[in-house]
Amino acid sequence: MTRIFISRDSGALCVGAEAVAKKFRDEAKDRGLDVEIVRTGSRGMYWLEPLIEVETPEGRVGYGPVKASKVGDLIDAGMLDGKPHETCIGVVDEYPWIKNQTRLTFARCGIIDPRSVEDYQAHGGYEGLKKAIEGGPKTILEEVLTSGLRGRGGAGFPTGIKWRTVSETPPQQKYIVCNADEGDSGTFADRMIMEGDPLVLIEGMTIAGIAVGATYGYIYLRSEYPHAFETLNIAIEEARKAGFLGDNVMGSGYAYDMEVRLGAGAYVCGEETSLLDSLEGKRGEVRAKPPLPAHVGLFGQPTIINNVLSLASVPIIMDRGGEFYRDFGMGKSRGTMPIQLAGNIKHGGLYETAFGITLGELVDEIGGGTYSGRPVRAVQVGGPLGAYMPRALFDTPFDYEAFTAVDGLIGHGGIVVFDDTVDMAQQARFAMEFCAVESCGKCTPCRIGSARGMELMDKIMADQDRESNLAVLEDLCDTMKWGSLCALGGFTPYPVMSALTHFPEDFGATKKRLEAAE
Repeated sequence: MTRIFISRDSGALCVGAEAVAKKFRDEAKDRGLDVEIVRTGSRGMYWLEPLIEVETPEGRVGYGPVKASKVGDLIDAGMLDGKPHETCIGVVDEYPWIKNQTRLTFARCGIIDPRSVEDYQAHGGYEGLKKAIEGGPKTILEEVLTSGLRGRGGAGFPTGIKWRTVSETPPQQKYIVCNADEGDSGTFADRMIMEGDPLVLIEGMTIAGIAVGATYGYIYLRSEYPHAFETLNIAIEEARKAGFLGDNVMGSGYAYDMEVRLGAGAYVCGEETSLLDSLEGKRGEVRAKPPLPAHVGLFGQPTIINNVLSLASVPIIMDRGGEFYRDFGMGKSRGTMPIQLAGNIKHGGLYETAFGITLGELVDEIGGGTYSGRPVRAVQVGGPLGAYMPRALFDTPFDYEAFTAVDGLIGHGGIVVFDDTVDMAQQARFAMEFCAVESCGKCTPCRIGSARGMELMDKIMADQDRESNLAVLEDLCDTMKWGSLCALGGFTPYPVMSALTHFPEDFGATKKRLEAAE
């Protein structure tokens, strides 16, 4: 029997993967072919989707992008035997875009059936949980602290310290909450994991529960991810049936179970305390801190809140050891980062590599420059509230501290590329508009500041007393940055000020301002 692998990832479905899979089934039936079609996640090479892989003695050979209308031609050309074709990229694991990555978190994405516990275990799954159970809570905490893992959701807070804080609270009901409200522009890594390897997230949350004494967990999932919702629920049920969730996890005596909850669509619910309010059935509003969620979190109980990628990194740390993970990266940024390339870019997709690679390498070499073929003018890193980086900063290494040094943010690892036709003043205005629309309204700097920021931008672009209004805009940004209750208002100044600093000509700057910027 020949095995064919076709992605069920949302990105692949958007460009016809379901029609391609149906056509393969129809052709196999009509021709009497002995074929098994395995639905996987995506490898992350979205410009090649739908990517079809066929199992051969040399490895899995890929063809893409494939249209349903061309399936018959592919079969005629000998695709089932891995024969050459104009869409053939060779053995996928040897394809440079895949081969040059350091895939730890995404090692199984695009390879396994994400809904199969057996397939997950056959590719190293649940080895981390086994070692976690053998070592116990203290060992888990030591390994996570040793690894240097930091939150992959944006803040970069050390995961081990957060876990240790919760573990030190008195025995009581505790919770593990996964923040899967992936709302940043140009980000899709969380979705890819949940659709392509959900059991690694489930395993990571289970390990976290054992580490701190939590017996229940929630995945707070954005409602715009229906395919992830379906896959997660199937995977959770399969894990429960196999004994990896429940009152006696793997016969260890530890209890841990979990469920998925859909969010209501508000961007601010990506902030951890607002997320907790939403999870409790309230309107999502930012809470004042302290108390920290580690002490008073979900339903007033000690709670770990981590991003999908943070929790999905834990099984590899427990399986291979904290030192193994720590050996990747640079400075205080350890391990790997799944970087998402989007926007006006030739090769858009997910690229996992160790911290330290430069922004220029990511955009020019790995991403291949712009899709339009025009020069890259700016990239925004870290979502809609990330700074705009000009080519002059493309030598900046992907590292939390290095980005902070140039007034930038790594955030969730999303990179959105713009060519030389972009109007940076309009982009700066969009940041203020986005904040105004998405603000929960609890604090004045964010609620009022964003609305006033839009008005100032309109006056500046209309050339109304430009210099005075630019000065007021800078002062407003400073107030929002330091006075907002959470990162929504606090980070909005990053895209505004970076656009003003690096692209002053788009704001109709005078010669004096241009010289000052230089």
